[in-house]
Amino acid sequence: MSENISLNKQVFNKTQYSKIIDTSFTQLGVKTIKEQIAIQPTTNEFFSMYNDLFYDIPELGETNSHEYLIKKSSEYIGFEANQEEIIALQAEIAQLRIDLLEVQKQNIQLQTGTTL
Repeated sequence: MSENISLNKQVFNKTQYSKIIDTSFTQLGVKTIKEQIAIQPTTNEFFSMYNDLFYDIPELGETNSHEYLIKKSSEYIGFEANQEEIIALQAEIAQLRIDLLEVQKQNIQLQTGTTL
């Protein structure tokens, strides 16, 4: 009871193989760089989306907030809000501390009758 089975094998050379057989991984959902770039919003689209979502974005937070956007953008452009005013106020605080120390020394001198 022997039976002969005929097997046929189709073989492709290297150039035929890439033309006939699809070797891409489209079923896995992997996108090429060109496809990824194509779906990225343009700058105009981004700002349109930002304006639409403006009031949905939390004010404060480590990420995904207006505070985060301000910090990230400020770092990028080197912006430091009110920096001149901050420096002036810090200098004034330092001077007031020196003045306070002098008044405290005078107060001790008057109370004890000694010079420091």
